[in-house]
Amino acid sequence: MKIIVGLGNPGKPYEHTRHNIGFDVIAALAEKWGTPLTNSKFNGMYATVHRPEGKVLLVKPLTYMNLSGECVGPLMNYFDVDVEDLIVIYDDLDLETGKLRLRQKGSAGGHNGIKSLIQHLGTQEFNRIRVGVNRPPAGMKVADYVLSKFTKEEQVIVGEAIEKCVNAVEGSLSKPFLDVMNHFNG
Repeated sequence: MKIIVGLGNPGKPYEHTRHNIGFDVIAALAEKWGTPLTNSKFNGMYATVHRPEGKVLLVKPLTYMNLSGECVGPLMNYFDVDVEDLIVIYDDLDLETGKLRLRQKGSAGGHNGIKSLIQHLGTQEFNRIRVGVNRPPAGMKVADYVLSKFTKEEQVIVGEAIEKCVNAVEGSLSKPFLDVMNHFNG
């Protein structure tokens, strides 16, 4: 079984903000696969999808970003999923808007959601898809920026990035993550 986790914050005010790009990718996968996230466990919403490549769990932690590991860790234990079969999708300030960067391991890089995952999983070695949201304009606080919505111009770029994320996730179901990483990072 694979587990695909999109990071974000629950609730209307956070919908389609920069910080919720992970939720948006999970929503796009659920829509494409015709599987709404209707199950709830460990403070997260999820759907179990039976694909030709095997079973896949789509997950949105509802713990708020900074406590994402409190949902993901117990879910992985409950479903007995190995950390090698986890992919986490989240926003990255250090990449230009819409740019993807796939990695197999790494530090939290200041991202509190990833910090929580590392703490609860006991490792930094898990697959991730980072989606660029760019840095805030001069004078704007990072917290305000990541909780803001994309501009009209950015929405087009972000829509394309979400589509690429969906393709990367689908590719990772049948190919080693390293191959998918080399394709999308190249």
